[in-house]
Amino acid sequence: MIPITSVELNYIVFRYLHESGFTHSAFTFGYEAGIDKTTIDGNLVPPGALVTFIQKGIQYIELEANLSGDLKLIGVQSDVDTDEDFSYLQPLDLITKDPYELHNIVKAKKENLRQNKSEANNKVNDFSQDAAKEHALEKDKERKERENEHEIDKTKLEKQREQEKGEYKEIQHPDQNDAEKHEDKIIAENIENGTCGGPEPMEISQSCIIPPSDIPTCDVKVLEGHTSEVFACAWNSSGSLLASGSGDSTARIWKIAEGPFNTSVLNEPVKVVVLRHFKGRTNEKSKDVTTLDWNGDGTLLATGSYDGQARIWSRDGELRSTLNKHKGPIFSLKWNKKGDYLLSGSVDKTAIVWDIKTGEWKQQFEFHSAPTLDVDWRNNVSFATCSTDNMIYVCKIGENRPIKTFSGHQGEVNAIKWDPTGSLLASCSDDHTAKIWSLKQDRFLHDLKEHVKEIYTIRWSPCGPCTNNPNQSLVLASASFDSTVKLWDVELGKVLYSLNGHRDPVYSVAFSPNGEYLASGSMDKCMHIWSVKEGKLVKTYTGNGGIFEVSWNKDGDKVAACFSNNIVCVLDFRM
Repeated sequence: MIPITSVELNYIVFRYLHESGFTHSAFTFGYEAGIDKTTIDGNLVPPGALVTFIQKGIQYIELEANLSGDLKLIGVQSDVDTDEDFSYLQPLDLITKDPYELHNIVKAKKENLRQNKSEANNKVNDFSQDAAKEHALEKDKERKERENEHEIDKTKLEKQREQEKGEYKEIQHPDQNDAEKHEDKIIAENIENGTCGGPEPMEISQSCIIPPSDIPTCDVKVLEGHTSEVFACAWNSSGSLLASGSGDSTARIWKIAEGPFNTSVLNEPVKVVVLRHFKGRTNEKSKDVTTLDWNGDGTLLATGSYDGQARIWSRDGELRSTLNKHKGPIFSLKWNKKGDYLLSGSVDKTAIVWDIKTGEWKQQFEFHSAPTLDVDWRNNVSFATCSTDNMIYVCKIGENRPIKTFSGHQGEVNAIKWDPTGSLLASCSDDHTAKIWSLKQDRFLHDLKEHVKEIYTIRWSPCGPCTNNPNQSLVLASASFDSTVKLWDVELGKVLYSLNGHRDPVYSVAFSPNGEYLASGSMDKCMHIWSVKEGKLVKTYTGNGGIFEVSWNKDGDKVAACFSNNIVCVLDFRM
């Protein structure tokens, strides 16, 4: 038997978690198992390796049971009989039972099957003749009914055509008459031949037939180049540059043409700068780009990696600095509004504020007892952090203790976001709730409990005071593993709309800059765009992989989505 080491097993388990979309679990497991220190060539490990490995193991156990059992009853049987025998067994039987027990299970089930077949055959012999007669009568009756329906349909269609010709005769182009006659002839022939089903035949438009909400491919620019899942994407404040981060140890900056997409734009190659996070081997899983963020004026891009390093890049792809102090993967990176500090949160349980001018860390905050999952600035000097330890801390540069502690979640806190004014903090958790907090009190203001599974992320609408949409009401959106997105009235703490269009976990939501639309991306491969005012679906795009993140450009006329099948799509959005 070929042995498998614990290191190899850990690696394929890590890959399984990654491929299945369990991002946090994958990073945490990989960090604890030391995946970044392995010498395994990830390019040689095919997708679905763990499942294949288990299937092969079950096949081996089947073979082992076949060779070790009673040769007269098992070993001498044909391959067909052996396959039939193993169809009576469950996978857990093969793992938990020895060959003798497996043989007895197969023998007992075969005997039961023979008895059932014998009883069934007796009943069939008694009633077969009557059943055959009844079947023949039913068939004849159905045939006559179909003929009558076809005649009625044909008459209805002819009357309908005559009526339409009378109504539209004056405005028709002369050349259309022959075409309509030809179309009538084809449909009538189809009815006579039984190829047109249903009581009301429909006219089919000759144009591209798609549901009203579907985004056509002519409005989609597909960006190819990444060789692994694309976890993150973000638009530059200029609107034309899109950054993406991937499990292939690279980030990329794409130059997207402004204005509506047309044939020439869709066909011409996109200018792209590749930001490599490795030296030498291209399969280093320790260099996965897990998060990225542009600074306020769009001149610098920060990337966070599985190797625990943050990197600062120019918009032209030049590496400006490498920030190295974390001892575990970085899950979250945020610039403050002023752009002089960068904030990072890591699996090593800490958050670090970096001074961009010096390229050095300014302060490390070590308050959490478990991995830090998300960070978010309140203003230029204070921020919040959340963790798998269920806690939320509000911190300030220069302070050695949190200035506020929020406890109340009963599960991992996956994301936190300050509202545009910096007065309200929203959080979401594995405990199926989202909560809204205020610095004025210790207990949450609202406990939002409509979801039935883990809530992965939240977003505030860019509305109300301190925004470009001061006359619109502030709304909070939450995305959950229960496949729904919910919009919340933050004053009342009640749900406004439950957006029920996805079929799998929703990983990302983003409001358009004008606050009128919300984009959502799910593992069901769909990106939906919803009307915030009406709570209705207005546009849909279906790709070929699960969606990890969606992002609007500054003008709100393009939406980017990054997929698990290694691509990024940019959708032209116009209502």
